[in-house]
Amino acid sequence: MKKYVDENELSARIGLNFARLADSPYYGIDEVFSPAEYSWPADKEGRALLAFVSHFRISGKKIPCMELMLEKLPSKLNEKGYMGKVHDGVIAEQQLSGHSWLLRGLCEHYEQFSDGLSLDLIKSVTENLFLPTKGAYVSYPIDRSKKKEGGVSGSQIGCCGSWLLSSDVGCAFMSIDGLSHVFKITRDPAVKELLDEMSAVYLSIDKKALRVQTHCTLSAARGMMRMWSVTADEKYLDGAKEIMELYANGGGMTLTYQNLNWWGRPDTWTEPCAIVDSLMLALELYKATGDPAYRTLAARVFHNGFASMQRDNGGAGTDTIVSAESPWDYLKARMYEAYFCCTMRLAEGLRYVNENKDLLYAELTGRVEKDENGVYRDGDLVYGLPDEPLRPYAERSVTVDGMKLTPLVKYYRVPKEITETAQQKILFK
Repeated sequence: MKKYVDENELSARIGLNFARLADSPYYGIDEVFSPAEYSWPADKEGRALLAFVSHFRISGKKIPCMELMLEKLPSKLNEKGYMGKVHDGVIAEQQLSGHSWLLRGLCEHYEQFSDGLSLDLIKSVTENLFLPTKGAYVSYPIDRSKKKEGGVSGSQIGCCGSWLLSSDVGCAFMSIDGLSHVFKITRDPAVKELLDEMSAVYLSIDKKALRVQTHCTLSAARGMMRMWSVTADEKYLDGAKEIMELYANGGGMTLTYQNLNWWGRPDTWTEPCAIVDSLMLALELYKATGDPAYRTLAARVFHNGFASMQRDNGGAGTDTIVSAESPWDYLKARMYEAYFCCTMRLAEGLRYVNENKDLLYAELTGRVEKDENGVYRDGDLVYGLPDEPLRPYAERSVTVDGMKLTPLVKYYRVPKEITETAQQKILFK
């Protein structure tokens, strides 16, 4: 087997994403805070702060908005010290999900700069928004409608008991990620008790039957891995392994190593946030267990799943789902850029890849042939049949069974007008 790495790819991706975040007014101090009526409080703000700190960790360069938004953040909080409405007697799961990202951004900033403001905000959000939810997760509604609700950004769909639910089913459990980072910093036993409850409940839920969001599921598993790294308690590692197995082999991952946004909905779209999650989770499992299958999976996610998701403007967008159950046998952009979430989350993914690049090589056999799913590949690289406008951007081509195939084209090199119209045929059963 031959090891393959594109030496220029990562630096190009990082540079494009940095410029997108640094130069766009949408991520500047005048627009970085969402309107008060936004139904995902703290989501954009948390992802933005996490993105800014991620790029600082890569290059040591500060995007100016990073410190400006932190200074302004206290003025954006409600009377209880978090963002959005105070929902007396009701738990809004989108509010929990959004604040998980705020906790992640604040925790990353605190770990880098040891500033008192970040730590104070971490404690305020944790104590006033999250700790009061202890005991409520056992009543999380699992008897849910299977109608196809929800756009690229989920929406609130009504109350059930004490829960104000989201079309991004299960997004409350995204908070396992943010809260695990809080516990890593504070070692607060009350936070661990809450995490134990949330983890046990989420692991007990039939995620495929409920059609939960794969992004929140993988984020929860990453939180479990963080808890394992801090406590060495095997239950967290076992939980993360269970979720990874379900995702990779239970209908959560596509044939191009991307994700189904929800289990059981192959006619929807991929989500770069979840693709980032899957790479990080797989490689952390490899480090914890030494099982080479996890490293291989992480490398395949990077070389295939990342291929089309980053656009030429540095942002990230959604693609068609390529699976045996989906209505498409081709990979094509669905939304050019999910600037409100995935562009920011890509920054953490690139930071993680940069820190672990020596482990993310692809292994090649030198032969392109069908695998067990009928997909053409050379070792870890999936090959497709791209439309003619995409061919100039392909790395190489090979003729197999009368077809001129190429590795999946990397869209960060492709002009927007081609990205939005061209496609790559994948299935050749």
